[in-house]
Formats: sequence, C-alpha cells, structure tokens
Amino acid sequence: MGFSRATAAYAVAGATAATAAPTPLAWPQRPLRLVVPFPGGSSPDLIARTLAEPLAQALGQPIVIDNKVGAGGNIGTGVVAKAPPDGYTLLFTIQGPLITAPMLAKALPYDPARELRSISLVASSPNVLVVSPSLGVENVAQFVALARRQVGALNYGSIGNGSAAHLAMASFIERAGLSMVHVPYAGFPQVVNAMLAGQLQAGIMVPAIAMPQVRGGKLKALAVTSAGRMAALSDLPTLAESGFPGFEATSWQALLAPAGTPTSIVDRLATETIRIVKSETFRRALLPLYFSAAGTSPDGLETLMRDERQRWGQLIRQLRLARE
Repeated sequence: MGFSRATAAYAVAGATAATAAPTPLAWPQRPLRLVVPFPGGSSPDLIARTLAEPLAQALGQPIVIDNKVGAGGNIGTGVVAKAPPDGYTLLFTIQGPLITAPMLAKALPYDPARELRSISLVASSPNVLVVSPSLGVENVAQFVALARRQVGALNYGSIGNGSAAHLAMASFIERAGLSMVHVPYAGFPQVVNAMLAGQLQAGIMVPAIAMPQVRGGKLKALAVTSAGRMAALSDLPTLAESGFPGFEATSWQALLAPAGTPTSIVDRLATETIRIVKSETFRRALLPLYFSAAGTSPDGLETLMRDERQRWGQLIRQLRLARE
C-alpha cells in the first residue's frame, strides 16, 4: 500500500516532469557541492548519497557531499541560502529547517521561503506511535482510554520543542483530547533510553529508531502516522484507521537550490532527480531506512511546503512555541 495519499498527491507532477528550456551548455563544468545539514550516517546523509551517485553520472560531474552540521540543520541550510545561485551548490534536507525553523528560531539567518528554490521531494516516511509495554495496551483505542483516565499522569518524549516528533504527538494529543506532559531530549536515542527506563510512557518517532526496539519487545508500536499503511510496516494500522480520520504527519526529505538559480538548471536537476527517484533501484535502497521514494516537480515540492507551513504554523501558534 502507498506510504501516503497526501504526499503522493504532490508527486503526481513528477511523472510528467519538466519539459523546460534546455540547460545552458556551460553547466555543469565542474563538481557540484551537495550540502547535507546533518551528520554522516543519518538518514538525510544516506539518502543524499544514494541520490548523488546516479545524479553525478547523469550530469557528467562529481557531486561532493558536504555535511554542514549544527542548530538542527539550520547552519547548513543557511549556507545554501546564501550561496551563489549558479547550480553548483545544492541542499538536501528534512522539513524542519524549511518549515518549522522560521517559526521557532528568534534569529534565523535565512528565509527559506525567499532564499531557497524547490527542485524535488525525494523521500517520505511515516512516524510511529510507540508506548511502553508496561502500559498493557494493544492498540490506539486502549491507549487513548488509559490516557483519558490518567489525566496529566503520562509523559511523552521528543527531540525538542517544535520538532516534527513533538508536533506530530501534540497534534494527536489535541485530536484525542488528552493531557500529557512533554519532555524534550537532545535526540531519539535519549528518548528511547528514557522510555526503557520508565521515565516516558509514549512518543512518536522515526521507524528506523523505533522498530528495532519494537522487535526486541522493549517498545510497543501502535500505529503509523501516514495517511496510508507503509509496505514495510503493513501490519501496523494508521492513526487515521484508528479513530482519527485524516491524521497525517510524515517526515520527508527534499532537494533544493539557492533562490535565483536559473530555471533551466532547476528543471534539468528536477528531471534527472525524478528519473532516479522513480527507479526500482532507488526505491529498494530506501526500504531499510523505512522511507518511500517520492519524486515531484519543483511546483509539487513548493505546494507541499506551502501547505505544511500553514498546517504546522497553526499548531505552533496554538502551543505558543512561535518566536516573538
């Protein structure tokens, strides 16, 4: 089954992508730099490298991965936002630095809506709602009933205020009419350790982190947060199936360029990226990471980002997390 009906909708344009003006013969004449604002071995790094090799072959020039780490991805994203718009510096990142960071940071050194240009949505993944086995619940309905009986007594963890995991869980809690305590941590390993130690009872996290613990019997997975079931986790229902119609909170990763990058270059990059992402080789490479291949036109990614800014901006304001 599909990973997400809503995210897939943004990919429709990718199938007939960009018959744009030809790229100038002068480009590319030297290696490209692909900035990944997360460390080596992270899912953005691994997916960026999976894309970079065939993309380099298509363009006839090497693509050098540059891990510019720091500030939750904002440092590397800012580097690309300020880079010359000549097609030689690109960005591969998750949604946080593009969508929520401008609402959360008081002094963000870049404006993603004005200083970055969309190329393609590359990959998407659901998150997983997990709970401590000690709660004794087997499904979402039982968890909601328990949490309603224990008002304010259950804790949930995330990787920080305003993070995708925090907002997804906060959205679920709001929809379910629950009262739970949010405890932020520096990263998912710390969240998992706190759950194993009994300090947290629930959380929404990426499946690459959650599922090894679930398979080991240390955490209980209740549902995925995509609109449709994911093939790699087909035994898990969605939250939409579990009493919350329309609920969706996916993690995604995309390719962008500095604003002002010539349309001919953007369209060439989008066309090649979509071709690669739609391939069976790329799809299979993402399976161990629990990501599904997307592949959209630049306009498809732009529409997704606009919708996400509106949706999560509302929740950030409701939670009073917005910068002053």
